[in-house]
Amino acid sequence: MDIQRQQSSHGIVGPTLGLIVNPFSGLGGSVGLKGSDGFETVQEALRRGAVPQANRKAGQALQAIRNDLPQLRIVTADGAMGEWVAQGAEVIHRPDATHTTGNDTTAAAQAMSNHAVDLILFVGGDGTARDVAAGTASSIPILGVPAGVKMHSSVFAKTAKNAGRLAALFLAGSRDVTLREAEIMDLDEELIRQDRVSARLYGHVRSPYLERLSQNAKAGARPGEEATADAIARKVVSDMRPGCLYILGPGTTTRRVAMVLGLGATLLGVDAVVDGKLVGQDLDERGILDLMQGRETWLVVGVLGGQGSLFGRGNQQISAEVIRRVGRQRIIVMASVQKLIALGNQPLSVDTGDDAVDTMLTGHLRIQTGPDQQTIFAVQS
Repeated sequence: MDIQRQQSSHGIVGPTLGLIVNPFSGLGGSVGLKGSDGFETVQEALRRGAVPQANRKAGQALQAIRNDLPQLRIVTADGAMGEWVAQGAEVIHRPDATHTTGNDTTAAAQAMSNHAVDLILFVGGDGTARDVAAGTASSIPILGVPAGVKMHSSVFAKTAKNAGRLAALFLAGSRDVTLREAEIMDLDEELIRQDRVSARLYGHVRSPYLERLSQNAKAGARPGEEATADAIARKVVSDMRPGCLYILGPGTTTRRVAMVLGLGATLLGVDAVVDGKLVGQDLDERGILDLMQGRETWLVVGVLGGQGSLFGRGNQQISAEVIRRVGRQRIIVMASVQKLIALGNQPLSVDTGDDAVDTMLTGHLRIQTGPDQQTIFAVQS
């Protein structure tokens, strides 16, 4: 790994990291907006009470980096795009407006490319990844701190802390880290809000990779899995308890539960069922918590194909507070054996944004893999 060393008046200095924060990334997740692209979406998320999380996650990643590379040189963008969290960093880009846009992200990446940084670390989701890639020279690697609603691209680390650890290892020249061609994927948010999924490959970038720290691209269903998923859904329905609230997470696997019940469910939203009837549709975190009052509640979730994510990718409406109140014993996980095998030796992952809840989920969970088949699978944060 050839990390640049720059000459200064004091001699050779270490590598340089470029930091870009999309301060609004992930804002729409907990309030059920399924994304945060565009000024109007950001304003609506704030109106619904969403709390920005990007700078907190940037801080987690930077802390992990500085633990290993305390003398690392960092360049960043003005204000909420990096300066606020990377205190002492050199500001080399200033956005034109107080409300940052994708164009500001691209311009910041161009400035960092011109500055010959050794790595661009960005905080955001798939939309931010697209904007960063558009402004980055092909010779400069990029790495994502997962903070968005949509994170289908393989340019991300599994968590913010893992992104910091991976960046530090790469910049330190670790032989364990390789550079791979990572996919930049994104979904059309307007189609998502119409319950339609349209994924597109926008290109490839060079990105540091270490299996235990890196995220893979999302994978679709494999041939033959549909029949298994239907059978699992029928089993989940047959085991439902009278009077209990069942929260159905996003995705095609959990949607089959609603289909077995004869209900119209939201493909990428969160729905709620009691006694076979739909009592809530396309819920945000607040709506879920309100329905839980006075009811025994169960969570029904699937596993994100290729990535193995259980919580924190596309289902942020099921927040850490929701999970805490439900408890790990009332979480029903649906996944085919084929989907679990495709993860290789990787455990399922959780990234709820709450260390205590992540720790509570860590260990082993029972997975429903067939109508009369369960397996125990490792979970880590």
